[in-house]
Amino acid sequence: MSSLAGGRPTRPTRPSRPTRLARTEWGPLYAAVRDGVLERRWRAAPMTVAAVCLTALLQFTQNQPWGYQVVQNIGSVRAEDPLWLALLRTPLSLFVPALDLPVWGALAQILLVFGIAEICVGRRRTLVIGYAATLAGTLYARVGIAWGPDSPLGLPASDAQVVDTGPSAAVVGLAVYVCWRYRAWLTGGLVIAAMVAEVFVKNNLAGKEHLAAIAAVLVLCGCSEVLQRRGRAGSGSGLPPIQS
Repeated sequence: MSSLAGGRPTRPTRPSRPTRLARTEWGPLYAAVRDGVLERRWRAAPMTVAAVCLTALLQFTQNQPWGYQVVQNIGSVRAEDPLWLALLRTPLSLFVPALDLPVWGALAQILLVFGIAEICVGRRRTLVIGYAATLAGTLYARVGIAWGPDSPLGLPASDAQVVDTGPSAAVVGLAVYVCWRYRAWLTGGLVIAAMVAEVFVKNNLAGKEHLAAIAAVLVLCGCSEVLQRRGRAGSGSGLPPIQS
């Protein structure tokens, strides 16, 4: 029933332009997270909870006199290491916080970004994207050192001894992937722009590894988009759709 004011029906107020933009940008993503949490509650992101606990455990262990070398042996990656050893340690290196950064930052990144990704795109895809982004950064370090500091994308030889651990590459890759999946183009663009700015402000190994992680995830997004379009074209022609 419409209300009357002075004999005239009142018009419903239209949301402001920023509100409409926010709904367009984050509406589908917010709805997916909300529905996942309401439906499964504390079981919505068990992998994320386990990842946070594992990161906290590794941080505690590496700060003990007896535990530092243990963590280095199982999860520390350097570009100077043999490739097979680096690949073996890379999955666990994702959960080893960098010693020169506060651990709460790594825990917050995992809880927020991994949690959203696990709820929105599933546990398996979160693992695949996170590992692919981390692996891209690990492999880039070797290529960048081979190119040398004279190349815009190269690295100095001293970076071969830098301990390369932490969830940041996986976090950046997952953020870009989730933004692409839910068409949050502005947010995804801001994430990429922030990582590019990081390289200009602080031209180090971590910043360029973030760009390598983004490049790898964008390639995966492009491949997925092509498969989806082929699937839609195939279903329209009477052929069974291709699952991406």
